Amino acid sequence: MRDPLLTVRDFSVAYDVDPPVQAVKDVTLELRRGEILGLAGESGCGKTTLAYGLQRLLKAPAVITSGSVVFHDASGEDVDIDRLDAEQMRRFRWDKISMVFQGAMNALNPVATIGSQLEDVFEVHRPSMSRAQRREAVAELLEIVRVGAQRRRSFPHELSGGTRQRVMIAMALALRPQLMVMDEPTTALDVLVQREILRQISELRHEFGFTVLFITHDLPLLLEISDRIAIMRAGEVVELDTAERIWSSPRDEYTRTLLSSFPRLTGERGVVLR
Repeated sequence: MRDPLLTVRDFSVAYDVDPPVQAVKDVTLELRRGEILGLAGESGCGKTTLAYGLQRLLKAPAVITSGSVVFHDASGEDVDIDRLDAEQMRRFRWDKISMVFQGAMNALNPVATIGSQLEDVFEVHRPSMSRAQRREAVAELLEIVRVGAQRRRSFPHELSGGTRQRVMIAMALALRPQLMVMDEPTTALDVLVQREILRQISELRHEFGFTVLFITHDLPLLLEISDRIAIMRAGEVVELDTAERIWSSPRDEYTRTLLSSFPRLTGERGVVLR
């Protein structure tokens, strides 16, 4: 069994509205070093709220009401994320944990070139790097994700959806984090581009050894790429197991319902009533 990278215990998030909404309820899970952990569930079940909460990216009226998040650094140090102050947390993000946000076009600055946005990551987190070193690092990143260094002068609107998503992956990969959180990274992409992105994520994970928390409502996709899968319903993790066992012998009724909701290529054809 792989060593743990992130340990989450009894983690809860509420939205302080009238009446209050409990978005995440007592979630306990462990991310292991080098694995892909899929997080699946219907829209509104709390997947993104959980991911943002683990990184303290939530904004009011969202409030973390209980629980702990401990990061087990490769250096051997255990970091209690809840106890980091604002400056420590700023340095921690992207360096140890990075995120590929849902909707690359909205996450990228529309009036800044791709190269300048990638350089900003190094300027903020690696201030000792010279401008020439930053440009060299950006060119290397764009080659790694198969965008090409020549596109660093392009603006986001000049790139296809798939290429913009590759740029977001490059940005998340820039500081070689140990954990990459991906929130619906293939949403709104066509099937062929989606397949290319997933293949590249898998290749990069093997090359650089980072852990992936992959969030989506697409359970069949997670069955294909994940080592383990956590199923969320109404803010709770109702099942957590290997992808093989989730597929072959799901324990929770909600998991079975999710699996049965996707069309199959084989089996009897149904009758359409008109």
